[in-house]
Amino acid sequence: MKVNHHSVRSVLMSLFVCVLGTTGTYAQEASASVRQVVDRLFEGMKMGDSTKLRSVFTNECSLTSISKNSADSVVIHKSAIGGFIKAVGTPHKEVWNETIYDVKISIDGPMAIAWAPYKFHLGEKFSHCGVNVITLIQTKTGWKINDITDTRRKEACP
Repeated sequence: MKVNHHSVRSVLMSLFVCVLGTTGTYAQEASASVRQVVDRLFEGMKMGDSTKLRSVFTNECSLTSISKNSADSVVIHKSAIGGFIKAVGTPHKEVWNETIYDVKISIDGPMAIAWAPYKFHLGEKFSHCGVNVITLIQTKTGWKINDITDTRRKEACP
């Protein structure tokens, strides 16, 4: 049996291109799905909608904020998601507007990370800025936020 190496190479190249194209499409779709969940979080905050917020989190979700105090020491504050959801859903005078930009998403199987610099305003007044690191888990019902760690500062904000 004579093998035509040119034909074999053509078939292999076609298969390679097909696999790469499929992987790229899946990655783009997964990244877009992750971004939708992240955007829904900030929409819920701005609207003061605790039901919308609750829909994006796992039950085990935790929050960690990292800042510096006046003595330039690192301060770490941890909390459960329930208190945050309640605070957002409790009527308040000012709109909580956290604007994210330059978002970078990385995905490995059922885990995703969104790196999202932000600026936070209470109504029209600037409050602080920093970076959110949002860890998401792919569940049977879609991507859910399992952890948010953020930095907070008032200086050196873009």
